[in-house]
Amino acid sequence: MSDNKLIYLDNNATSAIDEKVLEAMMPFFKENYANPSSMYSFGATAQKAVVEARGIMKDFFNAKSEKEIYFTGCGSEGANTAIKGVLGADKTKKHIITTKVEHPCVLNPYKYYESKGYNVDYIGVNSNGELDLDELKEKVSSNTALVSCMYANNETGVIFPVEKVVDIVKSKNPDTKVFVDAVQAAGKIDIDVQKINADLVSVSGHKFHAPKGIGALYAKAGTLFTPLIIGGHQERGKRAGTENVPYIVGIAKAAQLAKDSLNYELTEVKRLRDKLERGLLKSVFNTRLNSGVANRVPNTTNIGFEYIEGELILLHFSDIGICASSGSACTSGSLEPSHVLRAMGVPFTSLHGSVRFSLSRFTTEDEIDYVLEKVPAIIEKLVKISPYQEELEELRAHK
Repeated sequence: MSDNKLIYLDNNATSAIDEKVLEAMMPFFKENYANPSSMYSFGATAQKAVVEARGIMKDFFNAKSEKEIYFTGCGSEGANTAIKGVLGADKTKKHIITTKVEHPCVLNPYKYYESKGYNVDYIGVNSNGELDLDELKEKVSSNTALVSCMYANNETGVIFPVEKVVDIVKSKNPDTKVFVDAVQAAGKIDIDVQKINADLVSVSGHKFHAPKGIGALYAKAGTLFTPLIIGGHQERGKRAGTENVPYIVGIAKAAQLAKDSLNYELTEVKRLRDKLERGLLKSVFNTRLNSGVANRVPNTTNIGFEYIEGELILLHFSDIGICASSGSACTSGSLEPSHVLRAMGVPFTSLHGSVRFSLSRFTTEDEIDYVLEKVPAIIEKLVKISPYQEELEELRAHK
């Protein structure tokens, strides 16, 4: 890596722990290390911290009660708890619905249930990545047990109209449960479960500057779901295992900081994202914005570099300290093009050469300037060794 630079623009994969979060966590690694379920007074401090953190997360979700908040180990656990929990609580209905562009932590459980005889519908998106609400309306029936829909897409940042999704589902079948994966929305836009009105909503701490290994699940009062982890009494019998007190304190502190930083996200982070986006589209001739005009979270852009392999781009980026991604971190080991971009109908010319840049509140102007300075030369170098010279020359002539 030249100049020892590190320009981290992959915050949708994970984010740096905020120093204030780490500071809040440290006492519970050291002097306040007791098990919060202990009867002796030493455990009272830890128990109080868990209770206070649950209250903070209640406010973060705008839930009605702390009893609607459950701590999990991650976003994948939250999704699996919601999906398997709902289907485990009611085994009479065998129809479930999700979208074609969900994260693997939702798509793979759905594929599992499909293999077990469930009828699964996958709702499509348009070329901007926006959900087909008419198709959703068509598919909901009296036999639909669960609908799962992400709040914001991890690859494109496109925001789904989750309030409308819930309205459509509940108007067709009030008994159908709706789960919203809000992992990529948390910390970037406001999450208000009173407005969303979904039955279950999950978040993951490491996407908004808490550590990896902690998440939270909102479950509306009265929502029946079976536990994913069975054992002790923790989390009111819905998630066994000794409470991870330092990390619970961490996600609560991160949630407070995220709530306080929302305006900054929606103004300054968005400004830097737009500067990066405009600069690349203007200075690099073989680019396209994959999300088009869709409404997105303020930190994410997905740029297609036509007729170039994305992995090759990322390797050259890494050589000069730029960290970005070609899609979901959970599928980065796959040679297959992004299922999200395929569902959007992104043309072959860009499908393999698309790069996701995702900023955070710690991203600086200097970092964006560095990317805009260095990337055009990298792409021009890769253009020269591309096997699609004729197509690139034609593209250049028309730009």
